[in-house]
Amino acid sequence: MRAFAFADLVASGAAVGRPYLEFVREESMSVGAYVLPAGAVDRQKPHTEDEVYVVLAGTALFTAGDQTRPVQRGDTLFVAAGVAHRFHDITDELRLIVVFAPPEGSGTDR
Repeated sequence: MRAFAFADLVASGAAVGRPYLEFVREESMSVGAYVLPAGAVDRQKPHTEDEVYVVLAGTALFTAGDQTRPVQRGDTLFVAAGVAHRFHDITDELRLIVVFAPPEGSGTDR
């Protein structure tokens, strides 16, 4: 078992100046912490992997494909590989757990 404190992950990401910090990488998946401050621009591009977001804190809008919805603490979002998506109109800092399957950047075609 491995256990992680989200505050420690956020501090590690901040120390390297990045909003996303991968903290688990296995053959089948990867997991990261993603923090976007209020007013931030989410610059991500479509991924070659399926993705799940778990919103730990914050409020924003989320657009995936042609669908937009508000998100807040407690929400879970699934985005299929290849679908354009982003968080926007972030009103309170977003703190997210992100799960990629297979691992982010693996470029696996399925």
